[in-house]
Amino acid sequence: MKFDTPAGQNPIDQLKHVGKPIDRIDGKYKTTGTAPYAYERHDVVANPAYGYVVGAAVAKGRISRIDLAAAKAAPGVLTIVTAESAGPLGKGNFNTAKLLGGPEIDHYHQAVALVVAETFEQARAAAALIVIDYARTAGRFDLEKELKDAPLYSEKGKPPVTKIGDFDAAFGSAPVKLDATYTTPDHSHAMMEPHATTAKWDGDKVTLYTSNQMIAWSKGDVAKTLGIPKDNVRLVSPYVGGGFGGKLFIRADVILAALGAKAAGRPVKVTLTRPMMINNTTHRPATIQRIRIGASADGKITAIAHESGSGDLPGGGPETAVSQTRLLYAGANRLTSMRLAVLDLPEGNAMRAPGEAPGLMALEIAMDEMAEKLGMDPIAFRVANDTQVDPEKPERRFSQRQLVQCLEQGAERFGWKQRSAKPAQRRDGQWLVGMGVAAGFRNSMAMKSAARVALDKKGIVTVSTDMTDIGTGTYTIIAQTAAEMMGVDVAKVVVQLGDSDHPVSAGSGGQWGANNATAGVYAACVKLREAIAQKLGFNSADVTFADGKVRSGNRSVALTEAAGDAGLVAEDAIEYGTLSKTYQQSTFAGHFVEAAVHSLTGEVRIRRMLAVCAAGRILNPKSARSQVIGAMTMGAGAALMEELAVDTRFGFFVNHDLAGYEVPVHADIPHQDVIFLDEVDPTSSPMKAKGVGELGLCGVGAAIANAIYNASGVRVRDYPVTLDKHIAHLPPVA
Repeated sequence: MKFDTPAGQNPIDQLKHVGKPIDRIDGKYKTTGTAPYAYERHDVVANPAYGYVVGAAVAKGRISRIDLAAAKAAPGVLTIVTAESAGPLGKGNFNTAKLLGGPEIDHYHQAVALVVAETFEQARAAAALIVIDYARTAGRFDLEKELKDAPLYSEKGKPPVTKIGDFDAAFGSAPVKLDATYTTPDHSHAMMEPHATTAKWDGDKVTLYTSNQMIAWSKGDVAKTLGIPKDNVRLVSPYVGGGFGGKLFIRADVILAALGAKAAGRPVKVTLTRPMMINNTTHRPATIQRIRIGASADGKITAIAHESGSGDLPGGGPETAVSQTRLLYAGANRLTSMRLAVLDLPEGNAMRAPGEAPGLMALEIAMDEMAEKLGMDPIAFRVANDTQVDPEKPERRFSQRQLVQCLEQGAERFGWKQRSAKPAQRRDGQWLVGMGVAAGFRNSMAMKSAARVALDKKGIVTVSTDMTDIGTGTYTIIAQTAAEMMGVDVAKVVVQLGDSDHPVSAGSGGQWGANNATAGVYAACVKLREAIAQKLGFNSADVTFADGKVRSGNRSVALTEAAGDAGLVAEDAIEYGTLSKTYQQSTFAGHFVEAAVHSLTGEVRIRRMLAVCAAGRILNPKSARSQVIGAMTMGAGAALMEELAVDTRFGFFVNHDLAGYEVPVHADIPHQDVIFLDEVDPTSSPMKAKGVGELGLCGVGAAIANAIYNASGVRVRDYPVTLDKHIAHLPPVA
């Protein structure tokens, strides 16, 4: 199905199932421990062996000697895989470093061996017996140092610096201006389920039960890495225990499980330990961001510049922290640029809302600082600089843009009028209390997505697609879509996900999964509806599907009868035209935080949070709310505690476990609330939806930092905002 004109009225608009807060249909499996995660596929693999990954002990260098003798002789050991025994391997399109290192080492904890044994404990014990000598070489591990000589980054065919108007002249002549630098540290995805894979071979074909967000991408990369045809690779990932971008691509567990199973001649299970997850896989790169804003005395932005620097391994890419600044606020004179330093740290890559999440952590503090310089309320300053068009291309309007409504409704609900414009004025016993606000922004992306829909003689509708559920409620919203389109109850819909044998979907990432995957199901259902109408001799243009029946005029036929004994099957994909280029499709939020800072210790406590979101049609408000409050909690972690500590001598993340890398939980925040504005976007898809899972994170960190400033009067521009950064500057205690 080609989607190249705005959606008109369609069956989804009935909202009998779509838009309802239906309980997650997979919830019962997850809460009872019966959901089949990758490492627990006892139902499909008998008598598996266990693999244990050995990671490089240096960040840069070469293996000069590896002695496997003691490990091979250890009890239970079946085989040991190294780069030498594996033979030539390719590198996937989405991997920056090789997934099996040796003899050259690209980063600390790069996999260099897999020990396969009868039990996990035997594999782990034998791995400790491997002796490896390294020739260490000097590496680059200090972002601030390496950025001094780092080149400007440019995407293919695009200039390295984006300029609109004359920023330098406008900034120089602006009566009110800000020039500040902000930093965000390296972050870990820290998802609950580790990277894990169970591999089995049948002849020259491999099946990988793995934890992965993007099945089609990863199938291609497995084939390319192993040097086998794509048709010989099957990925199965029906349940994913969190990913946040860390499972967009295959990691060492996938390839080593396949190699280990081949060498051992039996199925092999591999999971990465928490330290391996943090240093072996990917992370959100640290940034150093400079923001300059010039404005007229009445608060209109006349000049805005955002320059960011980050680092990655050779061949990697930057953290695109300037992306939202190109679209979020008006201003005739603009400049954005990025620098990319080469670092020999573990690979940097996508983490929930790449670009906007760290970019807004800086930009939305800068907006508050500028508002204070102007003597304006922070919300009023943002509203004054709203735009309904792309500031770089005024001919492109936003398809929907309710940022002002998000901010104004949020202010009313949150009690913003009670905020003191002057910091450090409100006390509650020994606590200093303040409020903060920030805008949230995340683009909506159109991605081709396909599905297969079958109707059987019992009236059961089965949807099959390689789309994944990473804890976002995908099973449920796909079931709701099919139920709406086919006129059946949700209980009559079976959803099959996460199998590369199914049609290729958009996958889970970039906040594009829900809208595109359900649009693909919509397209397949339209084709199935047409097949049913044709079989019954109905005019497909005037049929209705409801209550398990199909009707046309005075005729009504049960779907069970329409299906017949053989049933009916249809497959289609949603394919997008130029609407996403004609219109700027984005999502918006207003984030509000009340925080308290202890006047004696500097300890920070978040008291309450509110997110007001405008993100197209909300397909399931219950699961969407869960996504947003989870994202808000993640934002609290980035603001207050999360930081991968880099050892700049030896090039690794020191706090590579959940004891040293702290993450927040919902219990850390007493009150969280979410409001979804009434919005549909007919330019986005037939679903008129967009996505909300990353929007809930974007802006949260800055809202917290701004609340801390309002409470204490101490401005911290270097995340996380830990007490050591402001305790010496807190107001004196009376």
